[in-house]
Amino acid sequence: MNQNKTDDKKLDKTEDVSKENLGMEGSADEKNHKAADRVEEKNDKTTEKTGDSEKVSENNQDDNAKSEINGQEESQSDQNEKEINELKEQIQRLAAEFDNYKKRTRKEKERIYASSIADVVSAFLPVVDNIERALQASEGSDESIRNGVIMIHRQIMEVLSNLGVKPIETKGQKFNPDFHEAVMHIEDENYGENEIVEEFLKGYIYNDETVIRHSVVKVAN
Repeated sequence: MNQNKTDDKKLDKTEDVSKENLGMEGSADEKNHKAADRVEEKNDKTTEKTGDSEKVSENNQDDNAKSEINGQEESQSDQNEKEINELKEQIQRLAAEFDNYKKRTRKEKERIYASSIADVVSAFLPVVDNIERALQASEGSDESIRNGVIMIHRQIMEVLSNLGVKPIETKGQKFNPDFHEAVMHIEDENYGENEIVEEFLKGYIYNDETVIRHSVVKVAN
């Protein structure tokens, strides 16, 4: 009987040891689970931080890309504006040059036309001179002939006037070498200094600018 009690005690101790071992194993498993949870939580936080860092990095990259694009756009805009201003300046220069060219061309045409008129009229003036001499010589002669010469002279003067050619004034005028040619000088107190006394040959001018022929005159000193 004593032997049975001893065996029971041993069995109880064995059960207690087993329970203790089971308790220790359960506690170890729980600790392992908690440690694993902490590691997982830490990993989650690390992942979250990494994700945030990646987002910040991506945002920074986007901002840098936007800044670079904006800088390129501004640079391109400045370049375009510079080119536009250069084109405007070129157009203005071309317009000014073309305007000057038109002015030069117009003046050149006017000069050529005036020169042509002067040449033609100059060659024709001796005919006018002869008609005027004929008028002076016909005084007191046949009236019909004289009237015919007068009509011819009037028509010629109208043609010259339409061309812009007219006689140079001499009567009562001061001598001007630009318009007059003095071939004789007299001393006469009845006239002023350098006053034209008499006209020997009529002069003509075109458009009040171009002298076709100087008036040949007598001048008082």
